[in-house]
This record gives sequence, structure tokens and C-alpha cells, in this order.
Amino acid sequence: MVFCKMSERTMARQVLLFIWFVSLSSALGQVSYSIPEEMAKGSLVGNIAQDLGLDLKRLKSGKARIYTGDSAEYIELNKERGVLLIKERIDREALCGQTTPCALHFQIILENPMQLYRVTVEIQDINDNAPIFSLNEMKFEISELAQTGAKFDLETAVDTDVGLNGLQRYTLKPSDNFVVKTQSLADGSKAVEMVLQKPLDREKQDHISLLLTAVDGGEVQMSGTMLIHITVLDANDNAPVCSQSVYKASIAENSAKGTVLTTVSASDADQGSNGVVTYSLSSAASATLFDIGQYDGVLRLTGNIDYEKNKHYQIAIQASDQGGHTDSCKVIIDVTDTNDNKPVISIMSKSNDISENSPPGTVVAMMNIQDADTNQNGIVKCDLNENIPFIIHSSSDGFYSLLTDGDLDRERESEYNISVTCADEGVPSLSSSVTLSLQISDVNDNAPVFDKSSYEASVQENNTPGLSIFTVRARDADFNQNARVSYILEDSSFNGVPVSSLVSVSADSGVIHAVRSFDYEQIKDFQFRVKAQDGGSPPLSSNVSVKITIQDQNDNAPQVLYPVQSGASVVAEIVPRSADVGYLVTKVVAVDVDSGQNAWLSYKLQKATDRALFEVGLQNGEIRTVRQVTDKDAVKQRLTVVVEDNGQPSRSATVNVNVAVADSFPEVISEFTDFTHDKDYNDNLTFYLVLALAVVSFLFIVSIIAILSVKCYRWRRERMFYKSGANLPVIPYYPPLYADVGGTGTLQHVYNYEVCRTTDSRKSDLKYGRPCSESIISLDSSGTQTLTHAQMETLNFDDSDKQKPPSADWRFTQNQRPGPSGAAATPEVAVGTGPWPNPPTEAEQLQALMAAANEVSEATNTLGPGTMGLSTRYSPQFTLQHVPDYRQNVYIPGSTATLTSNQQQPQQALPPPQAAIAAAAAQSEPPKAAQTPASKKKSTKKEKK
Repeated sequence: MVFCKMSERTMARQVLLFIWFVSLSSALGQVSYSIPEEMAKGSLVGNIAQDLGLDLKRLKSGKARIYTGDSAEYIELNKERGVLLIKERIDREALCGQTTPCALHFQIILENPMQLYRVTVEIQDINDNAPIFSLNEMKFEISELAQTGAKFDLETAVDTDVGLNGLQRYTLKPSDNFVVKTQSLADGSKAVEMVLQKPLDREKQDHISLLLTAVDGGEVQMSGTMLIHITVLDANDNAPVCSQSVYKASIAENSAKGTVLTTVSASDADQGSNGVVTYSLSSAASATLFDIGQYDGVLRLTGNIDYEKNKHYQIAIQASDQGGHTDSCKVIIDVTDTNDNKPVISIMSKSNDISENSPPGTVVAMMNIQDADTNQNGIVKCDLNENIPFIIHSSSDGFYSLLTDGDLDRERESEYNISVTCADEGVPSLSSSVTLSLQISDVNDNAPVFDKSSYEASVQENNTPGLSIFTVRARDADFNQNARVSYILEDSSFNGVPVSSLVSVSADSGVIHAVRSFDYEQIKDFQFRVKAQDGGSPPLSSNVSVKITIQDQNDNAPQVLYPVQSGASVVAEIVPRSADVGYLVTKVVAVDVDSGQNAWLSYKLQKATDRALFEVGLQNGEIRTVRQVTDKDAVKQRLTVVVEDNGQPSRSATVNVNVAVADSFPEVISEFTDFTHDKDYNDNLTFYLVLALAVVSFLFIVSIIAILSVKCYRWRRERMFYKSGANLPVIPYYPPLYADVGGTGTLQHVYNYEVCRTTDSRKSDLKYGRPCSESIISLDSSGTQTLTHAQMETLNFDDSDKQKPPSADWRFTQNQRPGPSGAAATPEVAVGTGPWPNPPTEAEQLQALMAAANEVSEATNTLGPGTMGLSTRYSPQFTLQHVPDYRQNVYIPGSTATLTSNQQQPQQALPPPQAAIAAAAAQSEPPKAAQTPASKKKSTKKEKK
């Protein structure tokens, strides 16, 4: 059974592992094999490489391996052959038990790339287990009076094989008196019964031996046997008789097991086995505490009896002979009490904590103590453990109070474990105890105490503001809020500077932070005080002195004192050509304002005109000659000396030393001049570079400002036309010889013009014989008036050959013609082709255009309906009724463009109303306006945009 459970658990793990691997990969291969159990080690299971379509090289390169999880490995992979082999002997019964089908599940894992294949090996059962009976033999005693058909249960055999290899049938031999039958039970198992089919006769045969055989269904059948011994009993016609109907006994409750209570006796008048009497307990409940001898009738104690649970017992005893005849009697047992119960302590109420300033006599807990025993065994006394400030007092029967008996101090003892021990007066005495845990709550009676009487710390200069320097820590012997310490920086000053501007302290943690960056050269150290205050009410506090020392850092480079580097003049050291080896040329003198090793200076020769001629002392900075000066040495010598400090990292400074190797002063002067010129050249080059950069930056800024100015100017012009409605007055030329028919009614002033206006006057349309949705004249955003192709169609009239000459009545009188004063018709001007009767001069045209533009910007508030944005200067004379024929020249105020008709076609006077309407309706080809140079330029700009 253990192997079956283990195999089922193993199979469950394998199934869960299998499901997990299936969820990890969506492209898994699966191979199934079926093998019999008990195959020898090394037996072939299957060619896994062939079945999975894998190459042997892939098995090796992918480091193929078998993964079984926690299960034992019964199968191994041979990567050389690509086959699966038996690694361990497989016992299907040990692996799966009665579970079918039985299978091994494992995975083959490959790497580079990672692949996983599922393999299922089904283990087929073979008939390798015979049916087995758990008993070798069974014995039955059957009366010769037993009736035919009586059934007797037999032990069933177990065959661990399954299917046909499992248990199939039972046979019983000889079968003279009994036959074997099987019966299926509800749980699927089968019960085996031996059925009496022929009455027994003790006189003929008093003992019968049978052989029960269990046979399985394998090809080579296997079987198991069990012997059955049957004793035929004689017939019994007398029943046993008890000597007493009632027996009485007494026993103490603490009596040991096996104690004899009484002896029951009965007699049988039969002879032999029929006269043998056996005794048994009728009640199963009594069998747990008592036992009676089967043949001697001695009643003994076998369990533990408790006086507190049951004080009396009544036992029914049955006397039986071998023939099944019985008689019964009773035994009454009285239980006597002994001191076998400890006192029971029950906590009725208990305080978990008590204040340390509680007065003596404060009740801490109330208890109820009872003992189930009687008389002296139930009398209880209680005591406490020693050396605690508590007492116990009995208030009434069984009730006790625990009281304080002295002053409490939480700092001396924060918790008490009070042990209450209660003992009865029995012999021997029994006792019990309970421990009460009592917390002493805190009162703020202790001030915070710092770990040290004073603190000293150091911080390096040039620190980051907010840097944590160190921590002051104070402890309070109180508890909880009373022990919550807050740290406060006391007000003080150092050299006239508040300490709060130098450091700060964290109120919760006591961490001292640097408020600013320190400079060792300014502040070497400073002191202040920190106060620690607890959170009690009222709060208690203490303070401590803190000293901060600033540590030097290498933050200053060496400063060269000599030779002085000046741009005004060049100083040169003179070395005579007769100088010997070790001649002192000069000495570089430098200082470092840092301290310690940060101020230790060393001197090195970085560059030199002739490095073989000079050397620099490492510690003293003395420049000396290394060799004898010769005539070949250059007069002008330049040395670059590096001065380094000993800091980490080190800082340095360089100094140039000019040396003149010469014996005469004029030679030195000439070389000295060369030094000056070289420096001036370098200074001039730097100046020119800076000047060029400034000029380029200035030009760039000017360009940006110019572009922004142009944009703003155009934007303001657009806004100006937007506010003015973009309706500029038109100063047209009326065609000559037009007659005013205002009084005759032959031509309506508005018959051939319609005005459509919107809330935005820039979108208003001037139309000729068209619906209001088509536009005649529009203004672009730049203020230049243009005519689109669709608009030109509305202004196009029929050719001159299709027009009839105007009526003589359609003319303006000379006094009614618009135009400048003094205009008159001349014979030289052809009708319909020339300008107005006396065209205005260029000065008059320019004056009219400028006046119109001024009126737009100055008198927009005086605009009225029907004026097209004209001021009152042109109203009501210049209304829409007086707009001239657009085949004539039209001047647009604010622009140099002129809208003209086709120059190749002669101008005609306006036709009669009916003819004009028909001509306007049939108009298809718009006339092209002749462009002046100004209009061409503006149109070109607009096309570019």
C-alpha cells in the first residue's frame, strides 16, 4: 500500500510537471512508447531521434537530457545512438499499483535553441504476480445442526496484476458439503463466501479440510491457495445457568489496570464440549473499561475510571455454551473517590498593563479556582512567587483577587511574570499553577541622556550642502512616547554667524547636516550645543556640546611668486657663456594656501628650448645648468616649470622662465625684443578671433530682428485691412457721353449691380447679374485688388460686333459727369475708347489714391450701408448706382494696379438694359486686365507666395 501511494503521488507530480511544460511552449513534440514491465537493464525502448526527426548531432550539440522532475529515472537517453534504454527495472505494480493505464511521463530538453519534447512510455502489465491470501489457513466450528444455505465469509486473495492477469475466479475442493461463491460489493471489490449445500453429520465426519484456490487469467495461469479447517460441533440441548443474577463490587478510581473486581460462574448440564461455558460482556461500551475471562469468569479492570465522571457502573455478562445457548447476569460496581484532580484556575478578568505610579492595593486580576474532588481533596490554598510586589486575597468561596503590594518602577522592572500556585489538601496534595504576564506602563520620569558627555566630528572642506556629518544619539529610559527623543539645535553664534547657518540637526534621527560648504581657509572648527527633548507631558530635556573640525582639501593650486608673469614686459635671466655646471640661473618661488601635505610643493621642468642644458630642483625650485654652456647654444632659452602640490588629486601651476645665454648686453636686448614680439603676436591673434566671433553674432541677431520686423509689418497690414473691412473706395472712370437717366426711368441705377455682404467685409462680393454666391471683385490679404478667373467671367461682356450701339438717351449731361472740374469732351477722343472727358492728371490720381487709403483707416466708424467702405466724403454721390462699366479703366486705391478691358477691342458704351442683361447672362470669356509695372511686380510676389 505504501508503494501504491508513493507511485500515485509521483504520477501526480509528473502530470503537473507535464502540464507546466506544455504551458511554457506552444511548439512541443510528443512521442509515445509501450513496453512491458520487468524489462532488463539496457533494453531498447525506442529510437527517439528517428521518431522526433532529430539528427544525432543535434542531440549532442543541444546537450539533450531527460527531465523527470522529482520522479526516479527509469529511462536513460543514449545520445550516441539516439535511442531510449531501460535504466532501472520497472515494476508496474510498485509504480502504479492498481491504476491503469500505467505510464512514465518525462521530457527531453535541448538547448541552443531551447526545445522540449514530451515522451510517454506506457508500462504494460505481465503476469508476474500470483494471487496471495493473507492467511495460510482458516478455521471454522460449525454445528451439525447448521441449515443448508448457511454462508461463511472467507479471506479474499490479492493479485497485484491488473486486467486479465489479475484475479479471475476461486475454486474449493472438495466440494461435497460446501461451494464457493463471489459477491460484488459497492466499492467494486468482491467478497468470497463458503455456502453449505449439504447438511453436516458429526458422527460421520467431525473434521473437514478444504483447499481454496484463487486463479488469475494470465496465459500462464498463476494461483494461490489457503487451507480451510472445519470442525463439526455436536448438537447442544442444554443452556448454561448463572449462579447469581446480580454481583456487586467496589473499586477506587485510581485502581490500576488488571485489578480483579469479582468472579462470575455458570454451569451447563451437557457433557463434553456441550458442557463447556464461556463468558463475555454483552455491552461493547463496557468492554473499553472491563474484561472478563472467557472460561474462568474473572472480571478485571482494563481502563481508567473517573469518580467525577461516573460513580457507578452496571455490567451485563453473558454465559454461553458451544451450542449457542446462553444465560446472563449483572455486575454492579461502586467507584470510590481519590485525590486525583488538580485545582483548576480560571482567569475571570486580567489587566495586561498597569501604570508604574499605581498606588498599592490596585486590583490586577480576578480568578476563580475550583477542585472537582470532594471533602479534603477539594480544599484549595493559593500562593505567589517570591520577591514581587503583589499579593493574592480570597474574597469569597472559590474567588480570588490579585493586588499590588508596593511601589512599581517600570525602569527597574518593566514586566512581571506572576506565578499563581494553588494546591489542595488531599494526600498526596495536588497543585496547579498559572503565570500572568503584566506590563508596567510608563510615566515620563526620566530625561534623555546622551551617549557621550560631548561630541567631536570632522568634515572635509568643500563639502556638499546637506551632507550628513555624524549623528548624536540620546536615550530615554522611559517608554513609547515618553522615550521618543527629538533633537533641537540651540541658538548660538560663531564669529557673529548663527550656527543654524552652518549646520542643522534632524529632529527625529539626530543626524547633523552641513547647511553650507565649509572652507578650511576661513573656518578651522566651531562648537554648538544640541538639546534632546522627549515627547512626554511635560517634556524633559538635556543638552550636549558638539565640536566640528574642518579638514583641509587640496582645493587651491600653487601660486607662483617669482618670477612674476606680466604681460607688460618680459623679464629674462642672463646666463654667461662662461657659466660652469651647476650655475644658479634663478629660483622659482611658489606657495600653496592649503595645509599639510596638500601644501608640499615639487618642481618639474616641463618644456625647455634645450632640456640638456638646465634642470630644476625637485624641492627648492632652483634652476641650474646641467652642463657647460657652449657657443652653439641659442641665446634665447625658454623654460616652462610645473609646480605641483602633494594633494590627491594634485594641483599644479606653470611658469615660463626666459633665459638669455649671452655675454654682452646688446645681444640680450635683441633677444628680449623677440620675446616681446612673440607675445604680442599671440595677443593680437586672440583679439582678432574674439572680434570675428562678435561680428558674426551681431550679424546673426540683426538678421533675426529684420525677419521678425518684416513679419510683424505684414501682420499689421493684414490686421488693418481686416478692421477696415478691406473695402477700399474705387475711383472709376465713367464712359463718355453717358446720359443721366435718373429722372427718366429708362435705366435703373442698380439694374446691373448687386451687393452681397457678410459679417466680414473682406468676404463681401460685388456682382453683376449673378447670384449672391459669385464674386466680382475681391481683395487679397496684401491689399492688392485682383480678379480671379471666376470673377472675371462675371465682368466679361460680348464682343463689340454683338453689341448694339447705345441709345442717344443713355448719356450723362456734361454737368452730371463725374470727374475733375473742367473736364470736357474733345473731338479727338473716340467714344468708348478713351478715358473720362478730361482724364485726371497723375498728381490728381495719386492724390485720390492717398485720400482713399487715409479714409479707410480714419473713418471706418462712419461706414454705412451701400457705400462699399467709402467715407462720407463720397456718399451719397458715390454709391453702387454710380459704379462705372468695368470695361473701362478702374483705379484701385492703395495700389498701383489698374483694371482695364481688352485693349484690342474698342470700348463700347453701355447697352440698353435688356441687352446688358442678356450680354451678362451669356458672358463666358473674361477680359484680361492690362498690368502696369507695379501690378506685375505685386502679382509676381503673390505667385511666389
